[in-house]
Amino acid sequence: MVVRLIVLVTSPRLPAGLLTADGWDAVRSHPVLAAGPSPLSDAVRAAGVPVAEVGSDPGSALTALRRAAETAPSEAGAAVWLAGANDPLPAVLAERLAADPALDYQVEVLYGSWDPPGARLLDVASVMDRLRSPGGCPWDAEQTHESLRPYLLEEAYEAYDALLDGDLDALREELGDVLLQVAFHARVASEDPDEGFDIDDVAGDLVAKLVRRHPHVFADRAVSGADEVHTNWEAIKKAEKKRDSALDGVAQSQPALSLAAKYLSRARRAGVAVPPPALPPSVTAPATADALGDLLFAFVAAGDEAGLDAEAALRAAARRYAEDVRDAERRDVEARDGRGRSTPS
Repeated sequence: MVVRLIVLVTSPRLPAGLLTADGWDAVRSHPVLAAGPSPLSDAVRAAGVPVAEVGSDPGSALTALRRAAETAPSEAGAAVWLAGANDPLPAVLAERLAADPALDYQVEVLYGSWDPPGARLLDVASVMDRLRSPGGCPWDAEQTHESLRPYLLEEAYEAYDALLDGDLDALREELGDVLLQVAFHARVASEDPDEGFDIDDVAGDLVAKLVRRHPHVFADRAVSGADEVHTNWEAIKKAEKKRDSALDGVAQSQPALSLAAKYLSRARRAGVAVPPPALPPSVTAPATADALGDLLFAFVAAGDEAGLDAEAALRAAARRYAEDVRDAERRDVEARDGRGRSTPS
């Protein structure tokens, strides 16, 4: 006797009825068995295909399989088993078939659906929902945007440390912690009945932004290289956000050193000719990263000796520079407006 067992495996992260053409052909061509009710068996029945639920006992399942094989209307001996998540029965049935010398058997695994890239992000949303729902975690349930605020910075810094160390294993873990903060804040926000949003809104906004800002990929704009891509990105962003200054949108809570560097790069890319403060005449411009680091450390140490906060001092200097840039931008706008006006003759 020939028994052919087709084990239909599907992704639990996709709708149960979302099967490949081969998957639907299999369930429509052969008797269909399952241990018990499931979303997949419900979907197959809803499509007009009968499903025999044979229980989880291996002996009963094997009997049902042999009976199905004997009565198969086409391709004698074939039956489809709807495998549930972590279903042990297909492996047990294969062992029982192999142990019977009177059987000529075949076992085939057919993937009716599989996880697309990013499918495990659905698990993140599901676990986050469980943690915040009644009966979940008391600590997670009482968190707010405000209480979570320090963790967002902390996890980002730890991911940055892993990058600096070149430790990909640590980076993988730390990126997961950053992702947790994204999922956590989105889940908290979804509970606001007036101004809430959820993780799908966050993802949808991101996708829309990426498409808008990559017209060379998703539209017909041609670019000469990465520099033009960056220029286009900044121009599109400026038009979207209706910003008056190249410095608008810079994160003010970042450390003073990175804040100063961001102001300088933004002003340089915008072509705003505002020089930064000059080095004291007695100080030679550093030629290497080590020399720069030593010079910065020396200034921090000198300020500490004088009772000065280097972080606060640099932040104040960066903000003064930012005001000078904005003043220069306003003067440029006024000059262009003046040139554009016609004068009476």
